[in-house]
Amino acid sequence: MNTNAQNMLIVTDLDGSLLDHYTYSFAPAKTLIEELVAGGIPIVPCSSKTRAEISVLRTKLGLEHCPYIVENGAAIYLPQRFYANPGEERVGTDWRHAFGKNRPHWQDVLLTLPDELRANYRKFSKMTVGQIADLTGLSLEDAALAAKREFGEPIHWRGSDEAKQALIDALAEKGAHVLEGGRFLHVAGEWDKGRALNWLADYLAPQAGDRPVTVALGDSHNDVAMLEAADYAVIIRSPVHGAPEVLREGPTIYTTQTGPKGWVEGVREVLKQCR
Repeated sequence: MNTNAQNMLIVTDLDGSLLDHYTYSFAPAKTLIEELVAGGIPIVPCSSKTRAEISVLRTKLGLEHCPYIVENGAAIYLPQRFYANPGEERVGTDWRHAFGKNRPHWQDVLLTLPDELRANYRKFSKMTVGQIADLTGLSLEDAALAAKREFGEPIHWRGSDEAKQALIDALAEKGAHVLEGGRFLHVAGEWDKGRALNWLADYLAPQAGDRPVTVALGDSHNDVAMLEAADYAVIIRSPVHGAPEVLREGPTIYTTQTGPKGWVEGVREVLKQCR
């Protein structure tokens, strides 16, 4: 690993980015992940996934020593064994920095919407594990982990684009923010992945001697804030939708390959540019 890349922080989306959109496999990226870990570069999962889901994935990925960001930037978890307490609460074996209100608050907000909007979606909390598995392609075991949300409430939208915009506007009036992911609309607070990336980079700065060079990788609209906040943005080609629009001046890399193959392509290009 080259010297200029040593003080680097990689923050990555999971579904459709590090994980294949259809199979959830990260196999094509395994060798590069091991190379980056050996080089001392943190790889931070940053996903709409729950803490329960990411905890399992971190073990599979070999990233138990790295921080992780859950539910589209709702909270950052820092393993106590490897990171000093940033003055936050302790949750299990991690420190947690949360950016907003918890899930029950946003569930209550959804209940205040007019019936004509509520008829167009199904809340995650009202789905069975089997229904979640059918919608996501997850195993029943993984779907049970996905159901353990702590902050936002995902909804499966079944209405028109016009009605969807009406929903977004109505929720904004009630203080909610809607992020559109690959499969769901996520109703939550004014947090996002970009805010979480910046908080983590600032927290790591004293330990690293300087603010790390930040690299963000994502494929979807809910990655935009993260991609815009990073020093290097890698937009991974999606097999199911177009590239998200980002407004930034720094280096932006568009991959030709999808999923973990695109992830490898993008990271390799960033490392090349950092030489």
